[in-house]
Amino acid sequence: MKNKRTLTTLVIIIVITSAIASSTGILSKEGPGVYEYETIRGKTVEIYGKGLYQHMTADVAIQGIAQDYVTLFLAIPFLLFALWRYRKGSLKGHFLLAGTLGYFFVTYLFYTVMGMYNYLFLLYLVLLCCSFFGLLILLISVNLPTLKSKFSLKTPAKLTGGFLIFNSIAIAYLWLEMIIPPLLDGTIYPDALNHFTTLIVQGLDLGLLLPICFVSGWLLLKKEPMGYLATTVYMVFLSFLMTALTAKIIAMANHGVNVIPVVFIIPVINLITITCALLMIKNIVRD
Repeated sequence: MKNKRTLTTLVIIIVITSAIASSTGILSKEGPGVYEYETIRGKTVEIYGKGLYQHMTADVAIQGIAQDYVTLFLAIPFLLFALWRYRKGSLKGHFLLAGTLGYFFVTYLFYTVMGMYNYLFLLYLVLLCCSFFGLLILLISVNLPTLKSKFSLKTPAKLTGGFLIFNSIAIAYLWLEMIIPPLLDGTIYPDALNHFTTLIVQGLDLGLLLPICFVSGWLLLKKEPMGYLATTVYMVFLSFLMTALTAKIIAMANHGVNVIPVVFIIPVINLITITCALLMIKNIVRD
């Protein structure tokens, strides 16, 4: 009961602060507009010049706004739905809430370390803190020894585990293909650096998210209790993240950016992710 009160408080804080942060990102328009900027490495980049993300490169700012739409109109309502199910004592609600909090944690981790400093910085820290502790409470409160028995024998362990392993390897290959060639030819700095000090997305993916993805899938293939926990939470989280990525690609296409072939690939992966997440949740038979 104490956990429910704590999580309810954390979720309410997240809902209010993320609604403010995402709506501000969508609605703010102040600033001079697009302009060119020369980075410390002598590369010319296009800065967005408007609103909350005015000091970000134009392509990244557009993606940030697209993700704000997903957060405001999809993630926040679903977070409240998941909390409602969790408060009723539903194990499915437990996993849905954990996965959705995972989305908020990763989203505002990136906003904190990647977004150029702005007047919502403290809100990002509140969101980062509340989502982390909410997720932590949910993960450590699961009874691992009995968890496997909560899932049906028809749980698609091979499909979901295999997909996570494939996904982690494919994205790791994509990022390493960007990082390694400049190291080998002596240029060192990939074009994707823009005006950032380091490769933030690639670094957090390769150092944190992709290893979690791979290990979760591997443990599920072995049908370990931790595999059922990590994979189900990760698939819910990944469903929101891939939906946000799909929205980003659509936004970039609307601004004239060439998004072929990813405009065809990412939505398919998004659908597979959502399908696997639904199958994992559906196969929780002791709710």
